[in-house]
Amino acid sequence: MKKSSIIIALAALLVALGALAASLLFVPGSRMADVISSGEALVGGEFEATNQDGKRVSDKDFLGKYTLYYFGYTFCPDVCPAELQVISAALAQVPDAEDKFQVVFVSIDPERDTPQIMKDYVANFWPGTVGLTGSAEDIRKMAGKFRVYYGRAGGKEGEGKDDYLMDHSSIVYLMGPDGKFIRHFAFGTAADDMARELKNAVEG
Repeated sequence: MKKSSIIIALAALLVALGALAASLLFVPGSRMADVISSGEALVGGEFEATNQDGKRVSDKDFLGKYTLYYFGYTFCPDVCPAELQVISAALAQVPDAEDKFQVVFVSIDPERDTPQIMKDYVANFWPGTVGLTGSAEDIRKMAGKFRVYYGRAGGKEGEGKDDYLMDHSSIVYLMGPDGKFIRHFAFGTAADDMARELKNAVEG
């Protein structure tokens, strides 16, 4: 086959692939099509879980206030408590924060994090912090909605079955009173910087 024929064939293939991709992205009613046209981020959505009081709740229960979601686990030795302390310190700088914001700590280790353990744990942080746990499937689905990575890390030889750590992403998600994603805060964000952005979110 001549070189020119090969180039034409490749060009035709690229056009066909582009058309196929466009058709897949813009299937009527598809979320991806809505995101591309509206600029909405693919973070958050419907979920169900169990709170620290053993009550089943859903995303609808957290509408009406700005919500800061953080995924971690109570057995976390350092990152999780440190990040929850940063959130608490940031909110302490926001006027009327208790009326405008709520904090939701989601366990990525539901095997160990029972509602009672979550209740005792969240009591150490921002007043009214909600702890969510549930079945492994509850957490898998919710983590997927928020694009959260997590997985069990290998334990050391000789340790008990409950002596293990969890690998997970460490991101704080800010959702609006309507439940839609506003922005995220990467691990290491200072409390002062987070507070400034939270004030900006409320002030619009």
